[in-house]
Amino acid sequence: MSDDKQLRDMAERLALILAQGGMQKTTARVMTSLLFSQQETMTAADLCEELQISSGAVSGAVKQLIQSGLLERVPAPGSRRDHYRFPDGAWARLMSQQNQLLSTMSEVAERGLAAAGGPSTLAGRRLAEMEDFYAFILRELTPLIDRWRTNFTAKRELATTEECHRASPQGARSNSNTGLKK
Repeated sequence: MSDDKQLRDMAERLALILAQGGMQKTTARVMTSLLFSQQETMTAADLCEELQISSGAVSGAVKQLIQSGLLERVPAPGSRRDHYRFPDGAWARLMSQQNQLLSTMSEVAERGLAAAGGPSTLAGRRLAEMEDFYAFILRELTPLIDRWRTNFTAKRELATTEECHRASPQGARSNSNTGLKK
């Protein structure tokens, strides 16, 4: 099986999983098409052709994905068409956007707990658990995303440094002179 076929199959598999989780199927297919693409950008026409869907379906999916931060419109010199790509940092940005939802859920549970008469009532016990859970997740999520960003940036910088070192004639000579293998 060719690499392109394997990528396309994996994209469709993830799209199906996302659709089962509640994302609209076409939106999931557009997102995964860009995520698994070996191209830097794709146009709406590219997406229509690859996915065999209408331009209206692509347009609706693109609008949703741009709003959620899972797709961005990028300039393409010399082209009059809009070009789209899956942006760097999309996963962290998506999780960071959840902070507002987490905050709202925590506040609603806190108010509900007060309205229920405190944690000693049946509803109060459930709402106390909800409030505690969302408050905990809200406290932990931001530092967790920050640690991931720091870690990911360090990995990317190390990979870039190693790549530059391997590509430079000086780096290649120094490796051969010292017997080091990269």
